[in-house]
Amino acid sequence: MPPGTLAMLVLRVLHSGPLHGYAIAQRIRALSDSVLDAEEGSLYPTLQRMLLEGWVKAEAGVSETGRQVRFYTLTREGAKQLKREVAEYEQATAAIQAILRTA
Repeated sequence: MPPGTLAMLVLRVLHSGPLHGYAIAQRIRALSDSVLDAEEGSLYPTLQRMLLEGWVKAEAGVSETGRQVRFYTLTREGAKQLKREVAEYEQATAAIQAILRTA
């Protein structure tokens, strides 16, 4: 996974609705055709940071397999952060592409 993109991808996946951590990782993997993998060692610290930033909120719940889990939901501040991160990512990607085309 490209450095610095995990939070943006988690925010985007949560834009569609609440998910628990394992489901977030599965969704990222599925949407990327198994190219990107949100590993547990990176995902849960990122979710914790996002909670502290107020970008997501968490509620206890039960997964589809009957396990006790935390469901994460995008907050209004998280939606604003998602827009900022997507804009910055697109700007950086365009700059990299310009260099690759002309260098």
